[in-house]
Amino acid sequence: MNTVWITLLAIAGYLLAYHTYGKFLAGKLFGLNNRNEMPSHTFRDGIDFIPTKKHIIFGHHFTTIAGLGPIVGPAIGIIWGWLPALLWIFFGSIFMGAVHDFSSLVVSARNQGKTLGELTGRIISPSTRYAFQFIMQLLLLIVISVFAMIVGILFDMYPAAVFPVWMQIPIAIWLGWKIRQGKNDLVWSVVAVFLMYGTIIAGVYLPVRIFPVAGSSTTTWVIILLVYVYFASTIPVDKLLQPRDYINSHQLMIAMFLLLLGIFVAHPDITAPAINPAAYAAGTDIPGLMPLMFITIACGAISGFHSLAASGTTVKQVDKEEDTLFIGYGGMLFESLLAFLVLMSVAGGLGLGLEKDGKILSGLAAYQTHYASWITASGLNAKLEAFVVGAANLMHSYGIPLEVGKAIIAVFIVSFAGTTLDTATRIQRLSLQEIFTIRDNTVRKPIDNRYVATAVVVIAAGLLAFSQPAGKGALILWPLFGSLNQLLAALALAVVTVWLIHKKKNYLITGIPMLFVLIFTLWSMVVNLNHFIGNKDILLASISTIILILTAWLLIASLYSLIKHSGYRPDNIVLN
Repeated sequence: MNTVWITLLAIAGYLLAYHTYGKFLAGKLFGLNNRNEMPSHTFRDGIDFIPTKKHIIFGHHFTTIAGLGPIVGPAIGIIWGWLPALLWIFFGSIFMGAVHDFSSLVVSARNQGKTLGELTGRIISPSTRYAFQFIMQLLLLIVISVFAMIVGILFDMYPAAVFPVWMQIPIAIWLGWKIRQGKNDLVWSVVAVFLMYGTIIAGVYLPVRIFPVAGSSTTTWVIILLVYVYFASTIPVDKLLQPRDYINSHQLMIAMFLLLLGIFVAHPDITAPAINPAAYAAGTDIPGLMPLMFITIACGAISGFHSLAASGTTVKQVDKEEDTLFIGYGGMLFESLLAFLVLMSVAGGLGLGLEKDGKILSGLAAYQTHYASWITASGLNAKLEAFVVGAANLMHSYGIPLEVGKAIIAVFIVSFAGTTLDTATRIQRLSLQEIFTIRDNTVRKPIDNRYVATAVVVIAAGLLAFSQPAGKGALILWPLFGSLNQLLAALALAVVTVWLIHKKKNYLITGIPMLFVLIFTLWSMVVNLNHFIGNKDILLASISTIILILTAWLLIASLYSLIKHSGYRPDNIVLN
């Protein structure tokens, strides 16, 4: 089957979904109305709450939720075959992921821009607030610690990406200054992107390798990155985070255009198998396609981290309520399109040529060599190699040299990983301050100080990272990440579902996706728990058990809330 026809159908499908189902949700379910004042205006502080133009906040939100998820997930998930991965990415994003992101953003906007953890206490019961916040804090701690390590490893893997990625900072600060002056943001952002691509070309000829600390350059990078995110997460959002993410959103659109152009020029056939039964027995006692694929491919279909981004930073910058459709629902569909292009790059682009042991493999042989087993496809390098090589092959079809193509994709990957890193730090700081908030919305000292709260977050991530050599301590908890992330998605949908029931709205729109994600996530968690117990991994088994207990608590509390409040609407829920 040819990649061109599938790509055209996918793009048409995403556009149709946005203009039909998305607008139905906006109008009939949520009744978006620009007369509703947004938290960015109500609580404007010039630091976190700042009204922002729709296209700029779209860039920030998209680059925050994307990260490595829509790249690594499909690059791994194709081991089960391109067809189940494609169906999950396409339909999962339209009816689950985009609904999850959009509804989380709207419900947070109508409740003073609070995070999902705080909303759990308001909508379900005060006691459940801490259960949800614990799961949030654990996930964000893993994200910060692991992504600091991942970016460090990526800098080692792609030294040509180091110079352009760090040069984004002064370029973004300059762009932010121009935007605050009232200059045309589109014109100056284009100039910024040209400057950035100039640094990419320079980076090919100026690869940077850093000195090792404690025998590892990754350790050096982790230290530098944790120091960087401390400052990046405390300065006003419009001075660095917004303009840098705006640049990255342009970079993303260019990268996606280059991939689309490659698909139409090279028009490769899909050489990966539609279904790969051999992957079902992955060499472990963990099942394959069911439920593991639904956990492995997250960000391209549905991801709990998105609800944290939507209710953590994005909602505090949205200018008008009607903007939430484009940012929340549209942002998720755009990310799903990225995941789709990654899938096509691997399914078709990889078959255009893969060098292994001095030989150039093509077609099915390239796929079978790379995905011969879970062992051959394991490790960050192997996970990204399939996409980097496939994407570079597509761009090479119309004249971009392979090494330049690989550098463009490498900078693209590292930039998105870095965006997730500092946004996650800001979200965790805001969540931590909510935990220490008392009844009159006053945050207890000294956590009320953003520098102190951010220091707590960064130090905790550093302690986890350096609990093992080379900053790899978070890998101890990494086996929990996939299930934990999807569990948050199910719980976020549960909160929205309870909110819709209280409003006497059609709760099945979020309730059915919630049940689907919850069933597969709990299934995966039980399988993993048995695996941890079998390996006598007491730490992971204990944390998994605690998370399962908290999940049961949240679900029972949700049911009790519905029974208790049937017939009237709680005063602490905004229903406009």
